[in-house]
Amino acid sequence: MSETTKKAAKKKASKKTAAKKAVSKKTVSKKTASKKAASKKTASKKTASKKAIAAKAVVESDAQKVVEAKADTAKQKNAGSKPARIKVTLVRSPNGCIGKHRLTVRGLGLRRMHQTVELEDTSAIRGMINQVNYLVRVEAA
Repeated sequence: MSETTKKAAKKKASKKTAAKKAVSKKTVSKKTASKKAASKKTASKKTASKKAIAAKAVVESDAQKVVEAKADTAKQKNAGSKPARIKVTLVRSPNGCIGKHRLTVRGLGLRRMHQTVELEDTSAIRGMINQVNYLVRVEAA
């Protein structure tokens, strides 16, 4: 082979490798661009979800404050007055009754027949009395 043909072959080879390098750089830049775009999308979704969670937390905290304010006003109303009292007397035996009812009678503090206890007049106590109303008699204290 002559020197000119060798030089021409080298030039062709160098042009091919340069073309391959340019193509590979383009594909790499396209891939990185698509990755960046995808990461931006996921980042925007994450921030949107964080904002939604924060908004929910604000709403929940506001609702909690309202409930606490109502409880405070109820305490202030009852602070000056003594809680109402009621007398509960066991007039029938809980033997042979439903097990829950026997436990409710014990929860009211009644252990023996014709025993009387004085309790605060609250909604919980009223519910217990209502459950075993056929066993007890209620009077104002």
